[in-house]
Amino acid sequence: MRNPDLKHARHFLFAAALLLLGSCEFGRFSNPADDLSIRTPGSWAAASSGSERRISSGWLDSLGDSALTRTVEEALANNRDLKAAAARFREARQSAIIGRSRILPSVGLAGNANASDSSGGTGRSNYSLSLAAAWEPDLWGRLRDLNRAADAVERAAMEDFRGARLSLAANTAKAWCNLISAEQEVMLATVILESFQKNLRIIERNYIGTGEGALDIQFGRNNVSSAQRSLEQRKQDREQAARTLELLLGRYPSGTAQASTELPQLRGHVPAGLPADLIDRRPDLAAARANLFASARLADAARKALLPSFSITGGNGVSTTRLTDLLDAQGLVNTITARFSQVISEGGAVRAEANAALDRNDAQLNAYAQSALVAFREVEFSLSADRSLATQETFLASELEQAALAERQADRDYSEGVNPNILSVLEAQRRANNARASMIRLKNQRLQNRIDLHLALGGDFQTQPAHAKP
Repeated sequence: MRNPDLKHARHFLFAAALLLLGSCEFGRFSNPADDLSIRTPGSWAAASSGSERRISSGWLDSLGDSALTRTVEEALANNRDLKAAAARFREARQSAIIGRSRILPSVGLAGNANASDSSGGTGRSNYSLSLAAAWEPDLWGRLRDLNRAADAVERAAMEDFRGARLSLAANTAKAWCNLISAEQEVMLATVILESFQKNLRIIERNYIGTGEGALDIQFGRNNVSSAQRSLEQRKQDREQAARTLELLLGRYPSGTAQASTELPQLRGHVPAGLPADLIDRRPDLAAARANLFASARLADAARKALLPSFSITGGNGVSTTRLTDLLDAQGLVNTITARFSQVISEGGAVRAEANAALDRNDAQLNAYAQSALVAFREVEFSLSADRSLATQETFLASELEQAALAERQADRDYSEGVNPNILSVLEAQRRANNARASMIRLKNQRLQNRIDLHLALGGDFQTQPAHAKP
């Protein structure tokens, strides 16, 4: 007769050997990275020197346009892409809930009832009920790793939703400014056309009176036709700008949206010494950090899949002609099975999955680092452009002033006969009108760049990051 103690010892040694084998396999893999320290400058290189100043919270306030703020609020309430992003966030939240359930026991219950008639006319009923339960103790923390990964994916989805809101607000503000700029160019094109038509009438009147200036008439008619074509083009541009804004607002793109006639005025300058850690607020970087953390936990779980796993299952079924027999709990659950498993060989699939998980983690790490570098470039570029555009506007204002003076002088000289050459009038008008159009575009460009700066920073110039790292 075999010694039962010897039998138990063999079982213990076998289990210990499997544990040792799994531990050796587990130890062959390097630890994944769940975070990356990004070295940010103390302040942005392109920021001017001086004491740090703060602006009011909420970057839209810095544009000083209440109509714009209301328009952005409409977009946030009605935009379809944002609604889709919100749905994806809710889906990720439910997926996290589903994932957390894996650490709990699962219980299933199924029942059946049927009746049959015998040849003698008597009926017979049959009832059946089955119960099955299973639970896997999380000995190594693999399931906890999966749950933490699911939580991180949910956080990433939340940051994606925040990013969608910020991007929508910025794009709506830019579309609003583009529509105003397009409207101003239509107004300018109308004034230019009226001016050329007035010139043509004067030239034609002089020609009738003196018989001179036939070539001037041709120049005048050419300018009128060119101005008419330009006006139609500006109207088309305004219509397209309106459609772009309407699409962001969730409206039908009819091209009839109206905006203000004056561009928003920038309030103040970008604060000097702007802290670089504000970039931590950027939703895309926060989402990248969450995805990096999730990839690390998934890599841990993949490595732990090489370790032994234990599961407890139980179940039974009852079939009877008496309904009350189904209520006998002892009869339902009288079988409990403990299962111990260790993957020794599966064609290298488990080990390959562990390696693949580490590779995905490495890819996430490098993607996060690259995203941070791109973010730094965007902030530095916008800061540098902000200063340059402000300087250009100063020079352009002087250019426009001088061009307007020359235009008035040339028109006065021609009307008084001091300078009968219409070409000097047309040249003066051309320069003045070009300067006016350039001023419209430059002011809009400054607004577009300031909005891009807020987008690059992830908000205003003051509010600190509100979301902790995973």
